[in-house]
Amino acid sequence: MSKNTMTLTDNRNGKTYELPILDGTVGPSVVDISTFYKETGMFTFDRGYTSTASCRSKITYIDGDKGQLMYRGYDISYLANEKTFLDATYLLLHKELPTEKELIDFTDEIRKRSFIHEGMKKLFDSFPDKAHPMAILSAGVSALSTFYFDHLDIDTPQEYMEMAHRIVAKMPTLAAFSYRYSNGLPIIYPDIEKSFTENFLYMMRAYPHNYVDLRPIEIKALDTIFTLHADHEQNASTTSVRNLGSTHAHPYAAISAGIGALWGRAHGGANESVIRQLEMIGTVDRVDEFIARAKDKNDPFRLMGFGHRVYKNFDPRAKTLKAIRNDLVEELGINSELIEVANKIENIALNDDYFVSRGLYPNIDFYSGLILQALKIPKDMFAVIFVIGRTPGWISQWIELKEQDTIKIARPRQLYIGPEDRTPEY
Repeated sequence: MSKNTMTLTDNRNGKTYELPILDGTVGPSVVDISTFYKETGMFTFDRGYTSTASCRSKITYIDGDKGQLMYRGYDISYLANEKTFLDATYLLLHKELPTEKELIDFTDEIRKRSFIHEGMKKLFDSFPDKAHPMAILSAGVSALSTFYFDHLDIDTPQEYMEMAHRIVAKMPTLAAFSYRYSNGLPIIYPDIEKSFTENFLYMMRAYPHNYVDLRPIEIKALDTIFTLHADHEQNASTTSVRNLGSTHAHPYAAISAGIGALWGRAHGGANESVIRQLEMIGTVDRVDEFIARAKDKNDPFRLMGFGHRVYKNFDPRAKTLKAIRNDLVEELGINSELIEVANKIENIALNDDYFVSRGLYPNIDFYSGLILQALKIPKDMFAVIFVIGRTPGWISQWIELKEQDTIKIARPRQLYIGPEDRTPEY
């Protein structure tokens, strides 16, 4: 009878080591190397963690080759097309989709918790005009622990959930306030009669005593973006939240670290880079010039928003957003030079052998950038939008870490290639 192990041989000396193989519900098995250093005196080297699983999780499954993404067993396309962001949020936090009554109660609670402590306005006042909203948001999330200090020590599932619902509810308010303060605009308070996503757009666009017309397609488009970004396994920001959370730091501090990681242009800031590049290209007649540059291996220029490190054939989230983008442009009657430039590049990428053979298809950053641009969301708010969407995933990862009683994630080791000991005699 075969054993569920793998035998490794050190060809320098012939020594062999037997390591256990662990099987997941779906997806590839893993080799458990927890005792590898103890047994061999060596570390494993996995640059960029491309072949390393750092935890057990019941939250999200990704199959990059098949273009599959699931939240707790539900396909992302089903959730994005048939459910709302609060449905997906409830699923991530409570492990099951809500019943009709559960969703009503959850929605009502989120609405009532959407207001922030009035004392926090002094924090926003301390930032200069034009401060980046991500910097303000990160500080605001950290400050929550000083205004809601009853949850500094969180030990029971009931406390987990109260804290989780609180941060999900307040994040759109913190995000909208961050934008309004950074631009010197009057603050608009939440309206508990509005839905989660509608309320965020309202706080972004409204002025005192002024009616704001929010079309259903706009609300649906942004709600879909929130859902598609709610979790994405162990990406850079989620790993940051999990690593910090493993030290028993407060979840608000862990989420603030996730915001910092998401700010990067190679992560949550990627769709902002898409729009800036389209603006740089400027006109349709210049597209061929930049396509030629993208194909030139000696030219450092790369098209932003094409291809994905994980998904090798297509990004399932991009398929959903492409349809939403088309509906949005049609219903709002959007016709701009930027859209024409994007359409031409998209058509080339989907039909040109160079792009097709390399899997350089339009990804989620490409379509989400175009949607947010169409919704007139300022570019420096693009990453903030991802923070709102990613919050339930982050806090679910923190709760899972707590439930697994993981005390601290051991620090990754390094392959040192610097000089040997150069300490002088003394």
